[in-house]
Amino acid sequence: MRLKKQKRHRKVVRFYSACFGFREPYKVLLDGTLVHHLLSHGLSPADDALFRLLGARCLLFTTKCIVAEIRSLGPSHTETLEAAKQLMIARCDHEKRVTGTNCIQSVIGENNSEHFFVGTQDSDLRKMFREVPGVPVIYGLKNSLFLEQPSFSQREFAKSEEEKRLHMTESEVQKFFKKTSRENLSEGDSDGTQEEQARTILHSKKRSLGVDKPQFKRKMAKGPNPLSCKKKKQKGETSEVQNQNKVGKEEPVSKRKRIRKRKKSSGNGNSKSETGN
Repeated sequence: MRLKKQKRHRKVVRFYSACFGFREPYKVLLDGTLVHHLLSHGLSPADDALFRLLGARCLLFTTKCIVAEIRSLGPSHTETLEAAKQLMIARCDHEKRVTGTNCIQSVIGENNSEHFFVGTQDSDLRKMFREVPGVPVIYGLKNSLFLEQPSFSQREFAKSEEEKRLHMTESEVQKFFKKTSRENLSEGDSDGTQEEQARTILHSKKRSLGVDKPQFKRKMAKGPNPLSCKKKKQKGETSEVQNQNKVGKEEPVSKRKRIRKRKKSSGNGNSKSETGN
């Protein structure tokens, strides 16, 4: 189960890095609820716990408003306050202290330009960030951390942004028409949008240059292996060919005879006769 959870989380991280430009080291913005959860369930140091979750080095941030909010909770949260003070401080530009949720909303903004991972245990805050594109949310459950899957609105936003990249913008179309001369525009160019006209001109230019489609040279088979085309020699044919090649010899080809070796028997009679002589 642990391996499946890691694969699921790494897939989410790849989605945000590919579609929204998240890069290592990842920045994680923690509020007081998640800091308290990490300490109460023994998930310390927090750097190692988040490294195991995201699979990369992380930089942990908080805000002045969140630190002041933890301080206002009293002596019961002194350990949480000391842990929050050790984190890096993200700029929030609040002269007076606001709540942690409002401070995180102001830091994230409309499109999360700083590319923060938000770590919180607040269910309302998590529900709100599902509607904001490009905001991954980290939360804790007992003694483990989880990364929320991208919501439907975030996936649709990523698809729409990808489709926009495939089409020409208005500024690109205007620049293209400035470069092209009036002679390239035919009489029927008034029909259709400027983008369609630009595409037709580009397509015609590519055809004239012969670069419409990339051409790749495929390695074709030159021919069969000549050794594989040879006929197999039979055993009878080889002996006849050898006899024909031996010209000038009258004697037929003789087979090699096997010589049998006999062992001398060392009997008692032979030994006696030798001694008598």
